[in-house]
Amino acid sequence: MPSNPETLRLQEARATKVPWRKWGPYLSERQWGTVREDYSQDGNAWDYFSHDQARSRAYHWGEDGLAGISDEKQLLCFALALWNGKDPILKERLFGLTNSESNHGEDVKEYYFYLDSTPTHSYMKYLYKYPQAAFPYDDLVATSKRRNRGEMEYELLDTGIFNGDRYFDVFVEYAKQTPEDILIEISVSNRGHEKAVIHLLPTLWFRNTWTWWPDTPKPSLKEVSATHGSQLVAASHPVLGQRYLYCEGDVPLLFTENETNNERIFGTPSASAYAKDGINNYVVGRKQEAVNPKHEGTKAAAHYSFEVDAGGTAKIRLRISDKAPMVLGDAFKSFAHIMQALRSEADEFYQAITPARVGKDEARVMRQALAGMLWSKQYFGFDVDKWLVEHGVDPLNPNAKQMEQ
Repeated sequence: MPSNPETLRLQEARATKVPWRKWGPYLSERQWGTVREDYSQDGNAWDYFSHDQARSRAYHWGEDGLAGISDEKQLLCFALALWNGKDPILKERLFGLTNSESNHGEDVKEYYFYLDSTPTHSYMKYLYKYPQAAFPYDDLVATSKRRNRGEMEYELLDTGIFNGDRYFDVFVEYAKQTPEDILIEISVSNRGHEKAVIHLLPTLWFRNTWTWWPDTPKPSLKEVSATHGSQLVAASHPVLGQRYLYCEGDVPLLFTENETNNERIFGTPSASAYAKDGINNYVVGRKQEAVNPKHEGTKAAAHYSFEVDAGGTAKIRLRISDKAPMVLGDAFKSFAHIMQALRSEADEFYQAITPARVGKDEARVMRQALAGMLWSKQYFGFDVDKWLVEHGVDPLNPNAKQMEQ
């Protein structure tokens, strides 16, 4: 294979263990309703941990988000949350129907596309289509429940939510300057014929390990002094070390804890006044007290808001890096140049591996198909021994509690 920057990165990863794959699209797209999160008595994972609970309830074994990335151990996560000013909740994760809600079994009711990725995830691109009207959660469930197996599935497009092109195309791009220095560009295009408001909340958080296993030290996020016209979140983890999220512009930072809102879920006191759904409650519910005024916690988001003209596009730029401000300097000075260079390197790599006989359209199909597989490399954390102990199950002890069949 001809030498190109991506090929060289692959060689470095194999030969000298340079961690080019340490950060990637490993964040799950749906953690709610999974068997790992099921601690019910009847084994019904769907009912035990629902989509409605997901914004308020800390996960046990993994995390999820839109167009997200994490390190390979999923200690620190990044994803995009959205709000169109009309939805009842932030759009933080994909919505879908459970087995009992759909006439054809579980089914995600969203439109999202893996557009591009290199093998080391040095460049990645993702598209999510976000309606400008309130997302039809209730309609999707109610209509799907009424349909029998012989009928077609009721899809998001069938609800009429995209009529008149009243939606946003949300593009998320990642580019690695180094294995630990990741540039992020988010572009939101208004496909409708009128101005529309969009809130963008790029979110950084730690997977909750400290609640379930008390001997695990609790990491921290905190706002530190702004630098070169950007806001800055410092992330400190006992294993991962120090990382920084640079957010371009004078944008407010919101902080809470990635911990369960016990009052909402279980009707009992919460461990902290600032729960997992604190940012949602601040933005959508306008509850000032829902976020930490000390600007620290284990979950943080920058709150960008735009009124986008019909046919117009709004952009934001961020950067996750192991480089402190005094080392990195202006995080966005060479941003456009680096981003374009990584796009070009991705083009060069795919040109090198595409057979000469393949036409342009076929080459695009091949590239996006490979991107789909690369984006699907998601983290799956599951310690079966711990899970069985937590369930009071010992398969080698006939007198111990046994899982219901």
